[in-house]
Amino acid sequence: MRWLDTDELAQIYSDPVPAALRKVADRLTDAYRAFIDRARFCVLSTVGPEGTDASPRGDEGPVVRVLDPVTLAMPDWHGNNRIDSLQNIARDDRVSLMFFVRGSQNVVRINGRARITDDDALCQSFAHDGKPPRTVIVVKIGEVYFQCARAVMRSALWSGDDDSDGLPTPGEILAGMTDGEVGGTAYDREWPVRAATSMW
Repeated sequence: MRWLDTDELAQIYSDPVPAALRKVADRLTDAYRAFIDRARFCVLSTVGPEGTDASPRGDEGPVVRVLDPVTLAMPDWHGNNRIDSLQNIARDDRVSLMFFVRGSQNVVRINGRARITDDDALCQSFAHDGKPPRTVIVVKIGEVYFQCARAVMRSALWSGDDDSDGLPTPGEILAGMTDGEVGGTAYDREWPVRAATSMW
């Protein structure tokens, strides 16, 4: 197997069509904001000294709040406390986000720079049932554009089929990796209650 360099890639792929370049904005247009306001799920990608990280982010309403046309705020809700994304951002502020809206074939992408704050007023403004996030990720938009719909179309992502039947459970994965010391059926049985009481 040989690895291609940028010159070889340029010979294989043709120039992008004009629409692929003209769709890029340096701020949220009204159309892009409409998509972002509807998105309850996105993937946050970061980079740090140890490498890259991609983290799923979701909320019951918009997954981010638009503060102004070039600034987004994302509450960091309860998770596993690994804080891989947050540690990366604290050391390297480059981020990318991919926003999905259920049923839409398009994906909106944002590349920019981020910082993390524990500003009390901002955290409290996101409080859910009186419980605020511990921190908020604030993203400055560098560029925003929609992704070609072919990937979602090829995968039939929004079809009514359930592809999860028979997949190993988190408890099974953990048990297999720890020779049964962690995980197992007890982990899977307790998880729904644990999740319901620690969602926010």
